[in-house]
Amino acid sequence: MTADPSLLTLLQFADGLFPAGGFAHSFGLETYVQDGRVRDRQDLEAFVAAHLEGSAGPADAAAAAIAVGIARRDDPQEWIELDARLDAMKSVPEFRLASRQMGRQALRIAVGIRDDPFLARLAAVVQDGRAAAHHATVFGAAVGREGADPERAATAYLYASASLLVGAGLRLIALGQLDGQRVLAAMRGRIGRLAAAAATARADELWSFNPALEIAGIRHATLDMRLFRS
Repeated sequence: MTADPSLLTLLQFADGLFPAGGFAHSFGLETYVQDGRVRDRQDLEAFVAAHLEGSAGPADAAAAAIAVGIARRDDPQEWIELDARLDAMKSVPEFRLASRQMGRQALRIAVGIRDDPFLARLAAVVQDGRAAAHHATVFGAAVGREGADPERAATAYLYASASLLVGAGLRLIALGQLDGQRVLAAMRGRIGRLAAAAATARADELWSFNPALEIAGIRHATLDMRLFRS
């Protein structure tokens, strides 16, 4: 039997051990915890669901799915335009910086593990300051070059996003590993639905509306004590 290289690439890039730096971010969850608004498994599940529904699904996962197609077409300029659109949608400084940092780290690793001319051109574009290199657009480009289809890429991206938040939740509140897995299991149907929608989205259809989480992200910078960078 021969393993599917696209599946293995998705597993690698969506793995919590992939060193993109996501472990350093909570995307506003730390603010909610300090405010006493996320205290148990049900609260964490609601937070993760809001993040997926309001931003990660219709914006980031859709961008990742679109980047898959761009990578297949070998069109760096289209990727630059998609990345710029996503950059403009991230109004919270901490969230924007986190996405850029994770994307640049993911691109550095992608270029380092695979000799791919398209990814090398993207790295040069980022180095020249012509693109921010957000995590979603890099993720889609990297897995797309290995043959992943848009819906699978969106699914993997959303799972990785949910897993990142669950990991942050386990460090911030008194929850066990089983509770964390229950939250992830509860996201399966939502991830499937959002990924299917993301797979058919066009660049001009990206949207994000998460005002409460964005306010938490803005307030995070003023917290007296912080475990996370966002």
